[in-house]
Amino acid sequence: MTGAQLSGAGGHHRALERLYAAAPVNALFASRLTIGGEGVSRIAFDVTEAVFHAAGAAHGTLYFKMLDDAAFYAANTLVTDRFLLTTSFNLHFSKPVRGGTVVAEGRWVSGRRRVFVAESRLVDAEGEEIGRGTGTFMKSRIPLSSLAGYGES
Repeated sequence: MTGAQLSGAGGHHRALERLYAAAPVNALFASRLTIGGEGVSRIAFDVTEAVFHAAGAAHGTLYFKMLDDAAFYAANTLVTDRFLLTTSFNLHFSKPVRGGTVVAEGRWVSGRRRVFVAESRLVDAEGEEIGRGTGTFMKSRIPLSSLAGYGES
């Protein structure tokens, strides 16, 4: 099933949300992806002690994962046939987080053919930015329709 067969942009967006939920790594995180339109994504997740480093705050791997995913899915809203791959990602940590719900907001910046640039930011429960990132993503040879979760409804 192609993106076009999923009843337009809305169908593609719902399929990307299912793809996120089906990824085995996401079983490790209490998180939910929502795509509100072309070029935007939102991941809400809970920070618990299970992701803390030795000093009692969220480990940087959590920041990277959520920033990368939010930017990736914002960019992949523009591509209905292929899975994108992260080719580079820059991130900046602004503030430690010790718990609560955090939101990763992704936004496509540029590119529509083979290479895409998207940015993302993390906002804590108080509305303060705790991290920011920018990624470059490239079309792969992997059809979205071949991936578990994408074509299922």
